[in-house]
Amino acid sequence: MVTFYTIARSVVKSVLMPLYRVEVRGREHFPKEGGVLLCSNHIDNLDPPLVGITAPRPILFMAKEELFKIPVFGKMLANLNAFPVKRGASDREALRKGIKFLKEGKVLGLFPEGTRSKTGEIGEGMAGAGFFALRTDAHVVPCAIIGPYKAFRKVKVVYGPPIDMEELRGRKASAEETTAVIMSHIRRLKEESQ
Repeated sequence: MVTFYTIARSVVKSVLMPLYRVEVRGREHFPKEGGVLLCSNHIDNLDPPLVGITAPRPILFMAKEELFKIPVFGKMLANLNAFPVKRGASDREALRKGIKFLKEGKVLGLFPEGTRSKTGEIGEGMAGAGFFALRTDAHVVPCAIIGPYKAFRKVKVVYGPPIDMEELRGRKASAEETTAVIMSHIRRLKEESQ
């Protein structure tokens, strides 16, 4: 079925792939079915569309609620499977939606750092990623975006194998600790792929 998401994905792919000579690795690690929590580092505003065109399944992204207030752009975001989250506070509605999507077997895309890295270095993640990983049985897939975004220079998107969450879920680890584990996998993926 043709949707706004599939049309937009094709258009964006036809622009970004050649412009940034995008190299994708590890797509074979991406589970073909079931809930997936996709966690990536965040270096640029282009990260969500880049992950959206390189992942093998459609992704639902959380986006800061201010973006949904921008005329036309906000409507477009909603049509691209994004949903609003209030930053700087525990947004229960957004958390409930994220859990619901994962339990329905969908892919939820997160940038655990919460904001773009100004240096390109991977920062600390916020507890939200750990919260979703612990509250669902979703596969947790790390992703490293290796830039910078410069026209006709290579940008890499690397997907790692799902992180084994059994031990963390079994001992009821904290969301903060779980996020730290996820971020360590993203860092390792970046270091091994540069």
